Amino acid sequence: MAEPFPLAPSLWATTAPPGPETPPLTESGQADVVIVGGGFCGLSTALHLAERGIRPVVLEAREVGFGGSGRNGGQVIPGLKYDPADLVAKFGPERGERLARFAGSTADTVFDLIARHAMDVPHRRAGWIQGAHTEAGLAEVARRAEQWAGLGAPTRVLDRSETARLLGTERYLGGWLDGRGGAIQPLSYARGLARAALKAGAAIHGQTPVTGLSRSGSTWTVTTAQGARLSTERVVLCTNGYTGGLWPGLAQTVIAANSFQVATKPLSDNLRRSILPEGQVSSDTRKLLLYFRLDHTGRLLMGGRGPFREPRTPRDWAHLERIVGKLFPQLDGTAFDHRWCGRVAITQDYLPHLHEPAPGLLIDIGCQGRGVGLQSTMGRAIAQYIATGDADSLPLPLTPIAPLPMHAFHRLYVSAIIAWYRLSDGGIR
Repeated sequence: MAEPFPLAPSLWATTAPPGPETPPLTESGQADVVIVGGGFCGLSTALHLAERGIRPVVLEAREVGFGGSGRNGGQVIPGLKYDPADLVAKFGPERGERLARFAGSTADTVFDLIARHAMDVPHRRAGWIQGAHTEAGLAEVARRAEQWAGLGAPTRVLDRSETARLLGTERYLGGWLDGRGGAIQPLSYARGLARAALKAGAAIHGQTPVTGLSRSGSTWTVTTAQGARLSTERVVLCTNGYTGGLWPGLAQTVIAANSFQVATKPLSDNLRRSILPEGQVSSDTRKLLLYFRLDHTGRLLMGGRGPFREPRTPRDWAHLERIVGKLFPQLDGTAFDHRWCGRVAITQDYLPHLHEPAPGLLIDIGCQGRGVGLQSTMGRAIAQYIATGDADSLPLPLTPIAPLPMHAFHRLYVSAIIAWYRLSDGGIR
């Protein structure tokens, strides 16, 4: 049977070095910790556990980085959807400020890991620009820049002309620059995390779907599709946008929206110098945001929402190709040679969620479109929690699993919202 259209190679799959060997699990055994999911969170958790002398085993249904971790835009953006003052209002002064500092450190985690483990990952840390397309957006970015500057972040508010110069488009009224952000090749980074975890003593098995979890006393049994089983006292689930029915109700706590991306063919030197000339990455203040950057091969990437369903033909990316021409008229007629998508787990409150529904089972879900830094740092926090038992190691409180009411209708709702935003959200669609 032919490979389905959605799995056509992404830009990252065609430009990343080969991943490490992660053979399927074929024999039953024991592990200190079993981690389900070989994305950023699972791999970071495995690496940080192994560095503490705890033996983790990662079980991945496909291959390392197959899901959203290897299919995102490669933008490393610190913070959360909430600004620091909002987090303090929501969680109180102590926990709110601690969460803000955690969120603000997430980009540091990524670039520190790349450097510390000498990963073969194309990367650049020139900052992130958030462009504002309305007057309300201008007020929003000014407030955001001021709050993060108050926590020591290198931020700068940009006027219209500076925004146009740095982005290469005149479509925005202004913006702000956060110097902590940057760009990576995300699949290379996932594979780099896997190599580092293996070197530290973790075991990783690809092509090993987990089909069952059961608990007897303090021991969990993790069953795989091949029939091999692992016994452990600790299980960590971090499957995010690719969460299935392994644990009751979990998949119904998120909307696993598809994030679509296109990439041009490599641009000429003149065109490259006219777009993001100082190497920043960018996403904007639209409700249905656009995000774009240049990659290490000189291609322009444009990302945004598309159909909730899996794509069927290249026409499902046509809206992004049109947007490229509208944002950057100098690229009119430029050809595109990569189209791909990946699922992003979005919670109702736009925060990551941590659950411990049974002793020895920890669940992390909800990357909110900022998973590169967020989930890398979450993995470190989860490892500390497992090693010490101290719940204060976690950036967020443990909460009960709460499925969204009428979850089956949310796909229709999200599809309708996407259609509405395209009509009303700044006139560029």
